Amino acid sequence: MYIIVGLGNPGRKYENTRHNIGFITVDYLASKNNIKVNKIKHKALIGEGMIGGKKVMIVKPQTFMNLSGNSVREIMEYYKEENQNLIVIYDDIDIESGTIRMRKKGSAGTHNGMRSIIYDLMTDDFPRIRIGIGRNENLQLSDYVLQNFSKEEKEVMENAVKSASAAVETWIINSIDSAMNEYN
Repeated sequence: MYIIVGLGNPGRKYENTRHNIGFITVDYLASKNNIKVNKIKHKALIGEGMIGGKKVMIVKPQTFMNLSGNSVREIMEYYKEENQNLIVIYDDIDIESGTIRMRKKGSAGTHNGMRSIIYDLMTDDFPRIRIGIGRNENLQLSDYVLQNFSKEEKEVMENAVKSASAAVETWIINSIDSAMNEYN
């Protein structure tokens, strides 16, 4: 089974913020593949279904961003899945808005949600997709990531969500190398 985790913060207040692009992406992926993400289990909203004939679980941790690892660790331990079958989708201020970067493993960088996952899994050896949200030097980081997207950003970010979703599908159907070649 493939476990697809989108990072974000639960609640209406954070619904369309930059920091929730992981949630937005897995919601799009779930909708596109007729997967209902409506069960609460392992401190997360989850949905199970099929993509390309392969079983998947879509996960939205409900622990708030900085504790995402608690939920992901519980899921990985319960289902006894290999780290290579986990993919985490999250925002990245260090890459240009709308750009996606897929990697097989890596550090958390400046992202506290990824720090939490790496800490709880005790490894950084799992695939991830970073979606660029850019940066605004005039705002505190927390203020910037918790803002809604501007009108100018919406179309760019919608395209990034579609690309990230397609990259996940390619990864599941073909391979991570195929997805990285096509979408990086």
